[in-house]
Amino acid sequence: MNSSIRQRIWIVRLGSTLVIVVACLAAYIPALQAGYIWDDDFYVTNNQLLSAPDGLWRIWFTRDSPSQYFPMVYTTFRFEYALWGLKPFGYHLTNVILHVVNALLLWWLLSLLSISGSWLAAAIFALHPVHTESVAWISERKNVLSLLFYLSSALAYLRYALGPRIKTGQDKSERLYMLSYILFLCALSSKTVTCTLPIVLLVVLWWKHGRVSREDVQDLMRFFILSIAWGLFTIWWEHGHQGTSRINLGINPIERTLIASRALWFYLGKLIWPVNLTFSYPQWKINASNPLQYSWLLACLIAAWGLWRWRNKLGRGPIAAILFFVITLSPMLGFISLYTFLYSYVADHYQYVASIGPITLIVAAGCLIRDRIGRWENAVTMPIAVLVLATLGTLTWHQSHIYKDLETLWRDTIRKNPDSFLAHSNLGDIVFERNELDETAVHFSKALSLKPDDATALNNMGALSGRQGKFDQAVTYLTKALQVRPDYARAHTNLGDMLEKQGKLDQAVEHYRTAIQINPDNFEAMAVLARLLAVSKDNKIRNPDQAIVLAEKACVLTGRKQPEFLYVLAVSYAAAGRTAEALATANEAVDMAQAANKQQLVREIKTWLQLQVYPK
Repeated sequence: MNSSIRQRIWIVRLGSTLVIVVACLAAYIPALQAGYIWDDDFYVTNNQLLSAPDGLWRIWFTRDSPSQYFPMVYTTFRFEYALWGLKPFGYHLTNVILHVVNALLLWWLLSLLSISGSWLAAAIFALHPVHTESVAWISERKNVLSLLFYLSSALAYLRYALGPRIKTGQDKSERLYMLSYILFLCALSSKTVTCTLPIVLLVVLWWKHGRVSREDVQDLMRFFILSIAWGLFTIWWEHGHQGTSRINLGINPIERTLIASRALWFYLGKLIWPVNLTFSYPQWKINASNPLQYSWLLACLIAAWGLWRWRNKLGRGPIAAILFFVITLSPMLGFISLYTFLYSYVADHYQYVASIGPITLIVAAGCLIRDRIGRWENAVTMPIAVLVLATLGTLTWHQSHIYKDLETLWRDTIRKNPDSFLAHSNLGDIVFERNELDETAVHFSKALSLKPDDATALNNMGALSGRQGKFDQAVTYLTKALQVRPDYARAHTNLGDMLEKQGKLDQAVEHYRTAIQINPDNFEAMAVLARLLAVSKDNKIRNPDQAIVLAEKACVLTGRKQPEFLYVLAVSYAAAGRTAEALATANEAVDMAQAANKQQLVREIKTWLQLQVYPK
């Protein structure tokens, strides 16, 4: 190959790369302008591990992570926090860049496997709107980051397994093997569902060679051992730290199988026809006694039989692609209980990795048809490819807008899924904070009607009733919420507030204390109890010294960034006779409240300060 031909090839590759990069960045412009949404407070904005001096150590070697064990994800967030603080643009940009890199890695991997249409498959992956949730949602960094390591590990391993193993000085193939293993470890530390990679690699080797040799299994044994060990560790972590063992979906193995079979077709449908994508889909009503609900399972069995029956005509490729799809989706199909299954059995971000299989299969099939068209192939297929990419990019651009902020997200969810308990509960919280009680009542009442025995819905109605001055009704709702879920710290705090307003201070204190016992880091309950202990005129309850301890801990937990808690600390100091500290802390609270434009709080603190300096 002469230099001019090589130069043209590199120009074409560079141009093709730029098309993916520019098109993907353009499609995600609305996401780059978005803020934080659901769970982003746990992962980023309220995550003390990102700023603590020992945060990096705690991320990797303690159980302080606020969610599952994703140390690689939190490590990237920590480095970004050092670069741009809590400005959401940087986190969104990183997600988009990772997604672009994933698309380019996919192109490289498919080219290595000599799959037709590798560039088009990568471009479709980059622009497909079903991936918007994984890219535009900061908390789904675990998806885009884990796929980066997943594809990199697969590339290194397949170059090792499919390439010539010639020893020249150092064993290059052995270095590729170890690189793949390390990258697989990075993928697992980003998201545990990547544990399916060893099985997928065996499927690819079967597709290429028509068999799986003993050497293939032996080579991947280390991967399997690591995968199983990490999976068991994750189960232990989530049961002991996250409390997933308490999740009771109330579904038996047959119903789980029905959910899984229906989910497979659901995900395929969204890939082929990506319309009405939403953050939380309707939760299916599963009834094992209804024969019609077995139609999805029957369709799966017929499809599997057909692929195997005509394997000689179709080849191993379609089987490998579908196996990839099913294997990578398997942890998300319902056989393992996930928290989000309380609201919906499917989610777009669940198929971020799995979508590669069907996309590749459809594109390869299209290329086969193109090759049979003859001399008119480019005139027919190029416009179709451009139209498909333009349509997908437009849909992604449109879908990215719903991740602007939480309110936009929940309103879009309710528009597409009017019976979304999750959306009504969370949108109700947002308007409740703005004291828009009429709309709050609409959403909280709808949520309660959807799940009459849900502790969250009952707690929300209790909080609303209290804000409306209906204290007896509030106590009824909150008491029932605690009957459903006795360890519900928020309900204990709210019930304490209602009892305090009714003058039942002894009972109120007990509920505040219980809330703190349930969650020792419950800074809100600490602040409320501290205020009560500081200002109470009942000598049995009044305890300024304990109030100071609670208020100081609340301030520490929030990094002394909440003026409301500093105000409580100032009141506690004053109650204990520590006037100088009270005045200094109150003035600090005023400065912070002014910076946050909390004018009502500023006026309240200044009035209190005047009473301390010029008491009547």
